Amino acid sequence: MRFSSVSEVEGALRNASYLPDRGLATAVYLALTMRRPLLLEGEPGVGKTLARILDAELVRLQCYEGIDAGQALYEWDYSKQLLYARTLQEHERAAELYGPEFLVERPLLHAIRAGAGAVLLVDELDRSDDEFEAFLLEVLSDFSVTVPELGTIAAEEPPAVVVTSNRTRELHDALKRRCLYHWIEFPELEREIEIIRLRAPGVSEQLARSVAAAVSRLRELDLVKPPGAAEAIDWASALALLGAESVDGDGARETLGWVVKNREDLRQAEEALAALPDG
Repeated sequence: MRFSSVSEVEGALRNASYLPDRGLATAVYLALTMRRPLLLEGEPGVGKTLARILDAELVRLQCYEGIDAGQALYEWDYSKQLLYARTLQEHERAAELYGPEFLVERPLLHAIRAGAGAVLLVDELDRSDDEFEAFLLEVLSDFSVTVPELGTIAAEEPPAVVVTSNRTRELHDALKRRCLYHWIEFPELEREIEIIRLRAPGVSEQLARSVAAAVSRLRELDLVKPPGAAEAIDWASALALLGAESVDGDGARETLGWVVKNREDLRQAEEALAALPDG
Protein backbone atom coordinates (compact mmCIF):
# COMPACT_ATOMS: atom_id res chain seq x y z
CA MET A 1 0.00 0.00 0.00
CA ARG A 2 1.29 3.47 -0.90
CA PHE A 3 0.10 6.83 0.41
CA SER A 4 -0.42 9.95 -1.67
CA SER A 5 -0.12 12.51 1.12
CA VAL A 6 0.87 13.11 4.73
CA SER A 7 -2.80 13.53 5.62
CA GLU A 8 -3.56 10.06 4.24
CA VAL A 9 -0.83 8.55 6.45
CA GLU A 10 -2.16 10.48 9.43
CA GLY A 11 -5.67 9.19 8.80
CA ALA A 12 -4.51 5.59 8.36
CA LEU A 13 -2.57 5.70 11.65
CA ARG A 14 -5.58 7.16 13.43
CA ASN A 15 -7.81 4.43 12.01
CA ALA A 16 -5.36 1.93 13.48
CA SER A 17 -5.79 3.58 16.92
CA TYR A 18 -2.45 5.38 16.78
CA LEU A 19 -2.74 9.15 17.06
CA PRO A 20 0.38 10.71 15.54
CA ASP A 21 1.39 14.33 15.53
CA ARG A 22 1.93 15.95 12.15
CA GLY A 23 5.70 15.57 12.38
CA LEU A 24 5.55 11.80 12.80
CA ALA A 25 3.00 11.38 10.02
CA THR A 26 5.29 13.42 7.74
CA ALA A 27 8.31 11.29 8.67
CA VAL A 28 6.41 8.07 7.93
CA TYR A 29 5.14 9.40 4.59
CA LEU A 30 8.61 10.49 3.47
CA ALA A 31 10.26 7.23 4.60
CA LEU A 32 7.73 5.17 2.64
CA THR A 33 7.79 7.39 -0.45
CA MET A 34 11.58 7.76 -0.55
CA ARG A 35 12.08 4.12 0.48
CA ARG A 36 14.42 5.06 3.28
CA PRO A 37 14.68 3.48 6.74
CA LEU A 38 12.99 5.50 9.48
CA LEU A 39 15.02 5.94 12.68
CA LEU A 40 12.83 6.69 15.68
CA GLU A 41 13.76 7.68 19.20
CA GLY A 42 11.28 8.43 21.96
CA GLU A 43 7.84 6.93 22.46
CA PRO A 44 7.41 3.36 21.03
CA GLY A 45 4.73 1.70 18.94
CA VAL A 46 5.02 2.97 15.38
CA GLY A 47 6.59 -0.14 13.81
CA LYS A 48 3.75 -2.49 14.66
CA THR A 49 1.11 0.04 13.62
CA LEU A 50 2.89 0.70 10.34
CA ALA A 51 2.71 -2.99 9.49
CA ARG A 52 -1.05 -2.95 10.09
CA ILE A 53 -1.80 0.08 7.93
CA LEU A 54 0.37 -1.27 5.11
CA ASP A 55 -1.30 -4.69 5.43
CA ALA A 56 2.24 -6.08 5.58
CA GLU A 57 4.00 -8.78 7.57
CA LEU A 58 5.79 -7.43 10.64
CA VAL A 59 9.32 -8.85 10.84
CA ARG A 60 10.88 -7.91 14.16
CA LEU A 61 14.58 -8.01 14.92
CA GLN A 62 15.01 -7.48 18.66
CA CYS A 63 18.54 -6.26 19.32
CA TYR A 64 20.46 -7.10 22.48
CA GLU A 65 24.00 -7.07 23.78
CA GLY A 66 26.06 -9.67 21.93
CA ILE A 67 23.76 -10.13 18.93
CA ASP A 68 25.75 -10.99 15.80
CA ALA A 69 25.19 -11.26 12.06
CA GLY A 70 24.38 -14.97 12.17
CA GLN A 71 21.64 -14.52 14.74
CA ALA A 72 20.07 -11.74 12.68
CA LEU A 73 20.55 -13.15 9.19
CA TYR A 74 20.51 -16.95 8.86
CA GLU A 75 21.94 -20.22 10.13
CA TRP A 76 22.01 -23.83 8.99
CA ASP A 77 19.75 -26.45 10.53
CA TYR A 78 22.55 -28.73 11.72
CA SER A 79 20.32 -31.42 13.25
CA LYS A 80 18.35 -31.71 10.00
CA GLN A 81 21.59 -31.79 8.02
CA LEU A 82 22.95 -34.56 10.24
CA LEU A 83 19.88 -36.71 9.72
CA TYR A 84 20.07 -36.18 5.98
CA ALA A 85 23.83 -36.90 5.91
CA ARG A 86 23.20 -40.36 7.27
CA THR A 87 21.14 -41.13 4.19
CA LEU A 88 23.84 -40.10 1.72
CA GLN A 89 25.56 -42.93 -0.07
CA GLU A 90 28.25 -40.97 -1.85
CA HIS A 91 30.69 -38.47 -0.40
CA GLU A 92 30.44 -36.13 -3.38
CA ARG A 93 26.79 -35.49 -2.60
CA ALA A 94 27.71 -33.76 0.64
CA ALA A 95 27.15 -30.38 -1.04
CA GLU A 96 23.43 -31.15 -0.88
CA LEU A 97 23.62 -30.54 2.85
CA TYR A 98 23.69 -26.82 2.10
CA GLY A 99 20.56 -26.61 0.01
CA PRO A 100 17.75 -24.09 0.64
CA GLU A 101 15.75 -26.63 2.63
CA PHE A 102 18.38 -26.57 5.38
CA LEU A 103 18.61 -22.78 5.61
CA VAL A 104 16.95 -21.25 8.69
CA GLU A 105 15.95 -17.65 8.01
CA ARG A 106 16.46 -15.10 10.73
CA PRO A 107 14.66 -11.71 10.62
CA LEU A 108 16.95 -9.85 8.22
CA LEU A 109 17.00 -12.55 5.55
CA HIS A 110 13.27 -13.12 5.99
CA ALA A 111 12.58 -9.41 5.45
CA ILE A 112 14.83 -9.30 2.38
CA ARG A 113 12.97 -12.23 0.84
CA ALA A 114 9.57 -10.77 1.76
CA GLY A 115 10.53 -7.44 0.22
CA ALA A 116 7.71 -4.90 -0.09
CA GLY A 117 5.37 -7.33 1.66
CA ALA A 118 7.07 -6.74 5.00
CA VAL A 119 7.84 -4.07 7.56
CA LEU A 120 11.21 -4.72 9.19
CA LEU A 121 11.27 -3.44 12.76
CA VAL A 122 14.83 -3.25 14.12
CA ASP A 123 14.05 -2.71 17.78
CA GLU A 124 16.45 -1.08 20.26
CA LEU A 125 19.47 -1.00 17.97
CA ASP A 126 21.40 0.90 20.65
CA ARG A 127 21.58 -2.31 22.70
CA SER A 128 23.81 -3.94 20.07
CA ASP A 129 27.52 -3.21 19.58
CA ASP A 130 29.34 -1.15 16.94
CA GLU A 131 30.15 -4.18 14.79
CA PHE A 132 26.51 -5.23 14.50
CA GLU A 133 25.45 -1.67 13.72
CA ALA A 134 28.01 -1.55 10.89
CA PHE A 135 26.73 -4.89 9.57
CA LEU A 136 23.13 -3.63 9.65
CA LEU A 137 24.12 -0.51 7.76
CA GLU A 138 25.61 -2.68 5.01
CA VAL A 139 22.42 -4.73 4.74
CA LEU A 140 20.21 -1.63 4.66
CA SER A 141 22.33 -0.10 1.90
CA ASP A 142 21.33 -2.62 -0.78
CA PHE A 143 18.97 -5.13 0.88
CA SER A 144 20.96 -8.08 -0.34
CA VAL A 145 23.07 -10.75 1.32
CA THR A 146 25.42 -13.40 0.00
CA VAL A 147 25.09 -16.92 1.34
CA PRO A 148 28.32 -18.60 0.16
CA GLU A 149 26.64 -21.94 -0.50
CA LEU A 150 23.61 -20.47 -2.32
CA GLY A 151 24.71 -17.17 -3.83
CA THR A 152 23.30 -13.66 -3.48
CA ILE A 153 19.76 -13.13 -2.24
CA ALA A 154 18.37 -9.65 -2.94
CA ALA A 155 15.02 -7.95 -2.42
CA GLU A 156 13.20 -7.11 -5.66
CA GLU A 157 11.67 -4.20 -3.77
CA PRO A 158 12.94 -3.29 -0.27
CA PRO A 159 10.74 -3.70 2.78
CA ALA A 160 9.70 -0.70 4.83
CA VAL A 161 12.19 -0.35 7.70
CA VAL A 162 11.72 1.17 11.14
CA VAL A 163 14.75 1.36 13.45
CA THR A 164 14.25 2.30 17.10
CA SER A 165 16.72 3.43 19.73
CA ASN A 166 16.41 4.22 23.44
CA ARG A 167 19.67 6.23 23.41
CA THR A 168 21.56 3.96 25.81
CA ARG A 169 24.43 4.77 23.45
CA GLU A 170 24.77 7.13 20.52
CA LEU A 171 24.29 5.56 17.09
CA HIS A 172 26.92 6.29 14.47
CA ASP A 173 26.57 9.10 11.94
CA ALA A 174 26.85 6.69 9.02
CA LEU A 175 23.65 4.90 10.01
CA LYS A 176 21.88 8.16 10.79
CA ARG A 177 22.74 9.46 7.31
CA ARG A 178 21.18 6.34 5.78
CA CYS A 179 17.93 6.89 7.67
CA LEU A 180 15.30 9.56 8.05
CA TYR A 181 15.27 10.59 11.71
CA HIS A 182 12.37 11.55 13.95
CA TRP A 183 12.15 12.11 17.67
CA ILE A 184 8.71 11.17 19.05
CA GLU A 185 7.78 13.63 21.78
CA PHE A 186 5.43 12.87 24.63
CA PRO A 187 1.93 13.92 23.52
CA GLU A 188 0.51 17.25 24.55
CA LEU A 189 -2.29 17.21 27.11
CA GLU A 190 -5.31 17.28 24.79
CA ARG A 191 -3.83 14.69 22.44
CA GLU A 192 -3.00 12.40 25.37
CA ILE A 193 -6.57 12.66 26.59
CA GLU A 194 -7.73 11.67 23.10
CA ILE A 195 -5.26 8.75 23.07
CA ILE A 196 -6.49 7.47 26.44
CA ARG A 197 -10.13 7.70 25.40
CA LEU A 198 -9.43 5.93 22.10
CA ARG A 199 -7.34 3.10 23.54
CA ALA A 200 -9.39 2.70 26.73
CA PRO A 201 -13.03 3.35 25.78
CA GLY A 202 -14.25 2.59 29.31
CA VAL A 203 -12.41 5.59 30.73
CA SER A 204 -14.49 8.73 31.22
CA GLU A 205 -13.49 12.15 29.91
CA GLN A 206 -13.01 13.39 33.48
CA LEU A 207 -10.72 10.50 34.45
CA ALA A 208 -8.76 10.69 31.21
CA ARG A 209 -8.14 14.40 31.77
CA SER A 210 -7.10 13.84 35.39
CA VAL A 211 -4.69 11.03 34.46
CA ALA A 212 -3.21 12.97 31.54
CA ALA A 213 -2.58 16.00 33.75
CA ALA A 214 -0.98 13.87 36.48
CA VAL A 215 1.23 12.02 34.00
CA SER A 216 2.33 15.34 32.51
CA ARG A 217 3.34 16.45 36.00
CA LEU A 218 5.26 13.19 36.60
CA ARG A 219 7.23 13.73 33.39
CA GLU A 220 8.55 16.99 34.82
CA LEU A 221 10.23 15.06 37.64
CA ASP A 222 13.73 13.62 37.47
CA LEU A 223 12.53 10.06 37.00
CA VAL A 224 14.63 7.11 35.84
CA LYS A 225 11.88 6.22 33.35
CA PRO A 226 9.26 8.91 32.71
CA PRO A 227 5.85 7.39 31.92
CA GLY A 228 4.78 7.17 28.30
CA ALA A 229 1.37 7.10 26.70
CA ALA A 230 1.13 3.32 27.21
CA GLU A 231 1.55 3.76 30.98
CA ALA A 232 -1.05 6.54 31.01
CA ILE A 233 -3.52 4.24 29.27
CA ASP A 234 -2.83 1.40 31.73
CA TRP A 235 -3.20 3.69 34.74
CA ALA A 236 -6.46 5.17 33.49
CA SER A 237 -7.81 1.68 32.78
CA ALA A 238 -6.88 0.46 36.26
CA LEU A 239 -8.49 3.47 37.92
CA ALA A 240 -11.64 3.03 35.84
CA LEU A 241 -11.92 -0.59 37.00
CA LEU A 242 -11.70 0.66 40.59
CA GLY A 243 -14.51 3.15 39.97
CA ALA A 244 -12.31 6.23 40.29
CA GLU A 245 -13.09 9.45 38.44
CA SER A 246 -9.77 11.20 39.11
CA VAL A 247 -6.28 10.64 40.47
CA ASP A 248 -7.37 11.90 43.90
CA GLY A 249 -7.68 9.43 46.73
CA ASP A 250 -6.16 6.12 47.73
CA GLY A 251 -6.92 4.37 44.45
CA ALA A 252 -4.44 6.48 42.52
CA ARG A 253 -1.65 5.95 45.04
CA GLU A 254 -2.32 2.22 45.19
CA THR A 255 -2.10 1.91 41.40
CA LEU A 256 0.99 4.04 40.84
CA GLY A 257 2.85 0.87 39.85
CA TRP A 258 0.94 1.00 36.57
CA VAL A 259 2.51 4.31 35.62
CA VAL A 260 6.02 4.25 37.15
CA LYS A 261 8.17 1.13 37.22
CA ASN A 262 11.05 2.02 39.54
CA ARG A 263 11.20 2.10 43.34
CA GLU A 264 12.86 5.52 43.51
CA ASP A 265 10.44 6.82 40.88
CA LEU A 266 7.53 5.59 42.98
CA ARG A 267 8.64 7.67 45.94
CA GLN A 268 8.89 10.80 43.83
CA ALA A 269 5.56 10.06 42.17
CA GLU A 270 3.80 9.62 45.52
CA GLU A 271 5.08 12.98 46.71
CA ALA A 272 4.10 14.68 43.47
CA LEU A 273 0.64 13.10 43.54
CA ALA A 274 0.09 14.27 47.13
CA ALA A 275 0.98 17.82 46.06
CA LEU A 276 -1.58 17.90 43.23
CA PRO A 277 -4.62 20.11 43.90
CA ASP A 278 -7.81 18.25 44.75
CA GLY A 279 -10.31 17.65 41.94
